[in-house]
Amino acid sequence: NAQIALGTHIIYDHGTEEQKQKYLIPALKGEKIAAFAMTEPDAGSDLRGIQTTAAKDGDSYVLNGSKIFTSNGPIADFICVLAYTDKEKGTRGGQSVFIVEKGTPGFKVLRTLKKLGIRSEGTGEEVFENCRVPAENLVGEEGRGFQYMFSSLNLTRIPAAARALGTAVAAYEAATDYAKDRQQFGQPVVKFQTINFKLVNVAMEIEAARWMVYHAAWLNDQGQECTKEAAMAKLFTSNVAQHVTAEAMHIFGGYGLMMESPVQRYFRDARYFGIVVGTDEINEMAIAWGIGVY
Repeated sequence: NAQIALGTHIIYDHGTEEQKQKYLIPALKGEKIAAFAMTEPDAGSDLRGIQTTAAKDGDSYVLNGSKIFTSNGPIADFICVLAYTDKEKGTRGGQSVFIVEKGTPGFKVLRTLKKLGIRSEGTGEEVFENCRVPAENLVGEEGRGFQYMFSSLNLTRIPAAARALGTAVAAYEAATDYAKDRQQFGQPVVKFQTINFKLVNVAMEIEAARWMVYHAAWLNDQGQECTKEAAMAKLFTSNVAQHVTAEAMHIFGGYGLMMESPVQRYFRDARYFGIVVGTDEINEMAIAWGIGVY
């Protein structure tokens, strides 16, 4: 999951050796579950609006606030939390990241949210009420939390694009198999141009999306700047997934509307990708910056 990768990647890039041994290594081994909490009820794309604070008190920080839409939040063993350490400085020097362990006094998961799609992933709402964490749980430097998070977004957008691509491929394959088996007017419906041309068009979209994802991933693996390419891959692939799954529903006809049909799940899941890890509009802004028109 992209948001979970953000939680571990920040520790990988900016955490101390002790933090890596205590949190990162167990997470990579599957012994601990990670999450990252940044979104709040009144702050999503604009993280300047977060209200969660972390006040220094001796050798601890005291967190107060709430988070929402936290992927794996209900089951996470630890959560990296974005909070203000100095509101006057805003996102430029005022936000920091803290590791909060499950069971820490003052930290509570309020509820597991029910979603339209991606139901296999638990999403939670959390609250911090005088939640005291040791100072050594500060990730990196105080005041650089927003910059850490922003620099990690490439890593989150690329796997999100890959997940959207996988959803599109699954829907395409299911629709193709169904069209070959479904008989109407004495022949499989795939023989009708209105159906096979739909499959042709979505196959081309999937191929284009696949290479956009691969290219962004390759650039990232080479250590090259790929903010624009990652945003392009995420935006394009999420739109492809929504179109492909809608076409698959259409090819399935009435069966596509039934809950036992696989394509209704793909259709619901695809809508997720246009919203998470930066909405389509946020990714458009990132692309505009990348091509120099914003």
